Amino acid sequence: MRQLLLDLEPDKPQTLVNFVVGQNRELAQLLGQFAAHAEQLPAERFVYLWGEAGAGKTHLLKALAASGMARYIGLDDSAASADGAAFLFTPAIRLYLLDDCDALPAQAQIAAFALFNQIREHGALLVSAGALPPAQLALREDLRTRLGWGLIYQVHGLSDDDKLAALSQAAVSRGLSLSPGVLPYLITHFRRDMRSLSAMLDALDRYSLETRRPITLPLLRHLLQLENENATS
Repeated sequence: MRQLLLDLEPDKPQTLVNFVVGQNRELAQLLGQFAAHAEQLPAERFVYLWGEAGAGKTHLLKALAASGMARYIGLDDSAASADGAAFLFTPAIRLYLLDDCDALPAQAQIAAFALFNQIREHGALLVSAGALPPAQLALREDLRTRLGWGLIYQVHGLSDDDKLAALSQAAVSRGLSLSPGVLPYLITHFRRDMRSLSAMLDALDRYSLETRRPITLPLLRHLLQLENENATS
């Protein structure tokens, strides 16, 4: 079976520039300050992000991780690091990024609490994220309380209009000509997160060039059919 073009492309780097802001403008501006001025500390040094899957929490944390003097700590790091190495405070790291707080294993919770205190003592920065607000996290009380300090932002998912606008702009920037109905069909018949939608737009572009066919609704349907076949094979 032919492998879908979508699966052949490596993930694009997650940056603050390619984060689609939507209703998160204030948050994006704050995190931009964190990324650009890690040595000039903002007034608030602790920020907690929460929201549904696909809203962009991990995107934002990994974008900040690329800003320099930063460390991203994801669920894989916390689960695999029995000795807590991922949570050791390092003076050269000014920005710590703790993801998936709602799923931290018990040992990682202890290490995260110790890291929080070190960050506070040494004047570093912490941006953490989870699926729920701090008060609703099923964590040890001391860590749950600490995560509730500072600023708390809900990361709002994009509306369909936001997604259409972002994809339309991406198509224009790539010089793509899309038939009417392609994008509305895409956002209602494919995975809903912008990362997947953008990847499918790229795949459509490549598939159009490969088959020498314009990007029309039939072409999209064919590519989505290939995706479904690939996923179930």
